[in-house]
Amino acid sequence: MTDDFIAAVRSGDTARFALLTERHRRELQVHCYRMLANVEDAQDMTQETFLRAWNKRESFRGHAALRTWLYRIATNVCLDFLDRRRDRTPLPSGFEVPYLQPYPDSMLPEDPQESVVARETIELAFIVAVQHLPPRQRAVFVLRDVLGWPASKAADTLELTVASVTSALQRARVTMRAQLPAPRLDWRTPTTHELSTDERDVVRSYLDAHERNDLTTLTSLLRDDLRFAMLPDPGTVITTATDAVDGWRSGGLFRPGRDDWRGIATTVNRMPAAALYLRTAGDPGYRRFAIAALHVVDGKIAELTGFDATDTPWLGLPATL
Repeated sequence: MTDDFIAAVRSGDTARFALLTERHRRELQVHCYRMLANVEDAQDMTQETFLRAWNKRESFRGHAALRTWLYRIATNVCLDFLDRRRDRTPLPSGFEVPYLQPYPDSMLPEDPQESVVARETIELAFIVAVQHLPPRQRAVFVLRDVLGWPASKAADTLELTVASVTSALQRARVTMRAQLPAPRLDWRTPTTHELSTDERDVVRSYLDAHERNDLTTLTSLLRDDLRFAMLPDPGTVITTATDAVDGWRSGGLFRPGRDDWRGIATTVNRMPAAALYLRTAGDPGYRRFAIAALHVVDGKIAELTGFDATDTPWLGLPATL
C-alpha cells in the first residue's frame, strides 16, 4: 500500500490518493471524536485531515505507515481546532461538557482490529473525562494510552521531547483517574462491545415505561445514586434518582392522556441507548425528542445521559415515527 500511495503522490492521482486515504476515515473520525467530543466537529476535522494530507502529500516518504501519517495530521488538526474553540467554548465542569454529542455506533470502524479501541475508550464517561485534559495532555494521552504509540512517536507527532511526553502522560493519567467513576479506572482492559442481557432488558423496560407513561416503573429501573445529565442544557447534572424523578415530574413529563411516547432501542458510544419520540396533544406524529444513553450496572441504570435530538440528522434516525 505504501508504494501505491507514493506512486499516487508522485503522479498527482487525486482519485487514487482519495481511495487509499478514505479507507481510514472511520477510525480517524473516532480519533477526532475522542479529542473533541463532538460528532459534527469530528466529521469536519476528519475532512480537514484529508485536505491537509493532500496539501502535505510531498512530505510522505514512506518511513512510517500511511495510517500513522494520517493520525499525526489528524491529531494536529484537532489541536489547531481546540486552540480556536478555547476562546468561545466554556470549559468542562464535572460531567457537563456543553459540546458533547453521542457517537452513533453505525459510524464506528467495521473491523475491530482497525478500531484499535476497546469499549471503554468510546464510552461517554471516558470521553467526558478526556475533555478535562488540556489539549496537549489530551493528545499525549490518546496517542500513548489509547492508540498505544511509543513515547518517541508521540513526541515526534507533537514536536515535544520524550521527557515532556512522559511527564504529560503521568499528569493526564492522574486527571483521568480523578474523573472516571471508580469501577472503570482501567480503560485499557479490552471488553466485548456486545450488549449484555441486563442491558437489553433494561432498555426494553425503559422504553416500555415511557410508552405507558409509567413513572413508577421507570423509577424502579434507576439506581439510588443515579447520575443524570441532560445536554446541552447547563446545570442539569443530578446525582440521585429521587432528584431526577422529581425534576421530570415538576417539568411536566409523563402525563397520561397528554404525552404519548414511542421509542427505538439503539446504541451510541457502544452503550445501550433509547431514541425517544414524543407526540403531544394536537400533534399528528411522534417527533424525535431525545437520545438517552444508559450505563447499566447490575440490572439498573447508574448513569443516564440525555441529548436533545430534535435536530440531529447525523444520528441516522427518522425525524418522525
